Amino acid sequence: MNKEKLTELYYKYELSKEHFFTKEIGNKSFTIITREGIEKIEAKEKIKVEYESIKSEPNFAVIQAFGQLNDKSMQTFGSALKGANYKDGNTNTWYVTEIAEKRALSRIVLKLTGFYALGIKGEDESDSFKQPEKKKTTKEELLTKIKNQ
Repeated sequence: MNKEKLTELYYKYELSKEHFFTKEIGNKSFTIITREGIEKIEAKEKIKVEYESIKSEPNFAVIQAFGQLNDKSMQTFGSALKGANYKDGNTNTWYVTEIAEKRALSRIVLKLTGFYALGIKGEDESDSFKQPEKKKTTKEELLTKIKNQ
């Protein structure tokens, strides 16, 4: 991974450490960007994204995303297959079309902005990339945090 280029993109898109985490899967380590980070990049660049449903069934969906950033355009796909485990599918949720769309968005944004070339993956691209559950913030903790900002 080109750390200089990643640092440049980090500051360009005003990202924070909360937008990234590392995930160990088997003997590989992945740098993952959160959904919030991807949407922040998309908004800052005003990336235009259009979708086409290639296949949408109760347990399987493929969505094609077409993205444009200035004079650069590309296309990519997102898919989701419902299954009880990773041998049977790549998601265990019943809303497979929405998962496929989120995956397509993650890929198109990361490809258009150069993150993908650096090996950064989107949190939505695989259920195995999900960030570990954090402790839920209580209402009182949230109000204190807002008050102190």
